[in-house]
Amino acid sequence: MSGRPAAYAHLPHHDGSPTYSSPDDPGLGGTFTVRVRVPDVASTERVRVRTVPDAEPEIVEATIDADRTDADPAATWWTADVVARNPDVGYRFLLTGGSGGYRWLHEAGVTAHDVGDDSDFRRIVGSPTPEWPTDTVGYQVFLDRFAASGERRELPDWAIAADWDDEVLSEPGVGVRQIYGGDLPGIEKRLDHLERLGVDLVYLTPFFPARSNHRYDASSFDAVDPLLGGDEALASLAAACRARGIRIIGDITLNHTGDRHDWFAAARRDAASAEADFYFFDEHPDGYRAWHGVPSLPKLDHSSDELARRLHDGPDSVVSRYLREPVALDGWRVDCANTTGRSGADDHHARVGAATRATIESLAPDGWLVAEHCYDARSDLRSGGWHGAMAYQWFSRPLWSWLRGDAPVALMTTLEMPRFGAATMVDAMRQLGAGLPWPARQASMTMLDSHDSPRFRTAVGGDRHRHLTGLAALLTMPGVPTLFAGSEVGVEGDSMDTCRVPFPWDEADWDRETFEATQQLISVRRAHPALRHGSMRWLDATDDTVTYVREHEAERVVVHLDRRGETRHGDPVSIDLRSAGVIGSIATILGSADIDDRTASFGPAPATLLAIT
Repeated sequence: MSGRPAAYAHLPHHDGSPTYSSPDDPGLGGTFTVRVRVPDVASTERVRVRTVPDAEPEIVEATIDADRTDADPAATWWTADVVARNPDVGYRFLLTGGSGGYRWLHEAGVTAHDVGDDSDFRRIVGSPTPEWPTDTVGYQVFLDRFAASGERRELPDWAIAADWDDEVLSEPGVGVRQIYGGDLPGIEKRLDHLERLGVDLVYLTPFFPARSNHRYDASSFDAVDPLLGGDEALASLAAACRARGIRIIGDITLNHTGDRHDWFAAARRDAASAEADFYFFDEHPDGYRAWHGVPSLPKLDHSSDELARRLHDGPDSVVSRYLREPVALDGWRVDCANTTGRSGADDHHARVGAATRATIESLAPDGWLVAEHCYDARSDLRSGGWHGAMAYQWFSRPLWSWLRGDAPVALMTTLEMPRFGAATMVDAMRQLGAGLPWPARQASMTMLDSHDSPRFRTAVGGDRHRHLTGLAALLTMPGVPTLFAGSEVGVEGDSMDTCRVPFPWDEADWDRETFEATQQLISVRRAHPALRHGSMRWLDATDDTVTYVREHEAERVVVHLDRRGETRHGDPVSIDLRSAGVIGSIATILGSADIDDRTASFGPAPATLLAIT
């Protein structure tokens, strides 16, 4: 459970943010600038940058950046120009001499020995990523459970009707058939809630017809499910969102369809049909591959050019259709993206991602393509496909392990999660994020929970303080912070089924303190560009606390998180701000801190944020 105390402020630092790397895309063969900050307490006499163009190491000499060094009372800044000879540029820094001795600085940390290239910093050229997502705060809506318009619609034969206050069923094969009546007009009627909260991006779970309440088993891509209000309701919701300055993205499965899909029915009827090539038939018509072996989810075979044309590649595809008016989505989240295009020896994953991205960019140059990837997405995010991923691996899991309660928990895996201190959390985040290009990190969804996980409030043992600590991390770290509807009012659930409870619209059932803290944290993020676009430098960590600084040309913001609540113990944590290179005009935004001209001592609050201008 415990972790070692760790100080990071004395370590050399670099990341891919504009503070440390020139932001403009240099293009293939162009040059970009990299910078490294070396604290005076760990001085160096020489800095070199190692790249590996065409898999052959190349060394670039760095020089002192006089302007930045003069502006930083506690460090020397070094700079170098790197030529982008390949689309995927890996690089790291060698520091020698001085009090620090021989050190490699790479994205996983600082070591006194050689490391593999997988931990290098990465720069992807010729493949721009939209910048707007990180300026938003997202809100995931599970369509059947957010809000019901009250419009009466006849249920299909597979559905089990439920009233809004009924218990969620969790029996296998039964819970997915329970329909509460949430729909698209219902969401439109509740957009005031989103504005009141402060979110400005809606992520909708699938809206296609299906035979489940989650709709990841689409039976058609030709229309919006009538149970949700149909095509006109989606267009109306999209227009209402745009009128309020709220962006909207959809959810599509490129990995599989439902077994009642029109394409699959045609494939089973005729082995010589074009649709038969859309699926993997080991023995026609009943021997086919399915996602995780679930028969109702036949897996798509992306070796078919006709499948690509219909589904994701080009102006006639499903992906393209909903990017055009009258819906005009701002992008797509792709379900099961990690397995899409992959089946044994067949691997078309990179091609599917690149083609989907090209389709989006042809219609909406700043459209966002984000992948559901529950594991290690780093190599996939360097292949020119998905802009970002759902950051379960390098954000959610480490944070859960630091803040989780006593009960065993798992997140997107059957393996139980460890419990550890904040210093170990930092190590995990650094190692699991090493090799992740900064733009991909910024374009990835960070989440405390989702419709596929237990609720975060339950994972932390129902502890409001720890829940708020997690919210503070979510809204102050890099990425696109995305709330699952209900989290802002303290909704709980201990499984994938029970997390999908209908939204409690009676405010008497809300945890008001959590709701108001969420509003405040969203407001703080929106007010400070450093929290959206700034670099990320760790300063300190103990078992119970972690401190980091987000740095931007306009400001610096120090963030201190403390998981201890009413049972706090020990002395407050103090950070020498001057030696950390962040001293300036300081104002406490949230929480409490005692500040003199050099040091901040952090008191009892889930989060303390210091704006340093």
